[in-house]
Amino acid sequence: MTRALVVAPQWIGDAVMAEPLLAALAARGERLTVVALPWVAPVLRAMPQVDEVTALPFAHGRLDWAARRALAKQLKGRFDVAYVLPNSLKSALVPWLACIPRRVGYQGEGRVWLLNERLPNPVGKPPMVGFYGALAGGVRAQARPHLQLAPVAVEAALARNDLLAQAYWVFAPGAEYGAAKRWPVSHYATLARELHARHGLPVLLLGSGKEAPICEEIAAQAPGNCRVLAGQTSLDDAMALIAAARGVVSNDSGLMHVAAAFGVPQAAVFGSTSPQHTPPLSPHARVLWLQTMRGAPHLDCQPCFDRECRFGHLKCLTDIGPERVDAALQEALASRAAHLG
Repeated sequence: MTRALVVAPQWIGDAVMAEPLLAALAARGERLTVVALPWVAPVLRAMPQVDEVTALPFAHGRLDWAARRALAKQLKGRFDVAYVLPNSLKSALVPWLACIPRRVGYQGEGRVWLLNERLPNPVGKPPMVGFYGALAGGVRAQARPHLQLAPVAVEAALARNDLLAQAYWVFAPGAEYGAAKRWPVSHYATLARELHARHGLPVLLLGSGKEAPICEEIAAQAPGNCRVLAGQTSLDDAMALIAAARGVVSNDSGLMHVAAAFGVPQAAVFGSTSPQHTPPLSPHARVLWLQTMRGAPHLDCQPCFDRECRFGHLKCLTDIGPERVDAALQEALASRAAHLG
């Protein structure tokens, strides 16, 4: 059996979109050990094809040369091949220092001496599942990421938060990338009020501690309708709460990809980024993007992939009204209901 080391992406969404690659490697008989930054590791642990996950002891953005050498020493002689998913020079150092015979990845930034099987950097922004899948020689065109949690883990997360499965909504209103990916607070609040009035179910607001102020603003504009859990749950619990939700509304974010990988009905709002690059790959996902919405105004600047709107108007987000997102969510729910029969 081939022993493979996988260096995971540093962001949650990218880690989810790497799942079809890992499934392809496992299917051809490779035993997978994944090294990942601590905030991404829970995503990899929710992939049954992964045999072992090790959290990297490195600080984000730092070289940490001594720690990388120490880890490489522990890994030396254990692996036949390494797949380096991030494009950075730092991410390729450990497999090289560990003298792993085959080191596979994209050419990236100056890695000609660190990797001995290099794919050329793609032009533009290709779909991420195919981008990672190419490291295994390609994956099925229709491949979709899948995550799996033990039922006991989901039940424990529900009990800790005094919730019942399918008896709440989840909103993930943050986006680490920047404001140009965030649907307006007022739109989220309007939708929260509408869903609560119609169904009587609470709306959980999930995200990181940095996103808690955004969630507090939404809750303040929809009093009595929301529970702010941003920054109060581990990623493990956030994933479990998403998996058991009735439906999810989000921006283009890591939690959007988590919801898609669990097959939860969802409405995903895209602004400065493109669903042609990072779509939620689920039959029960509905994407709202002005470029493809019937009757929506056309914006020449979209997609710009900027963190902040260069024109200051954020029309790519503000012009997507709550009623459109509500309709998309209801369509996603109907899709899931039809699938379950």
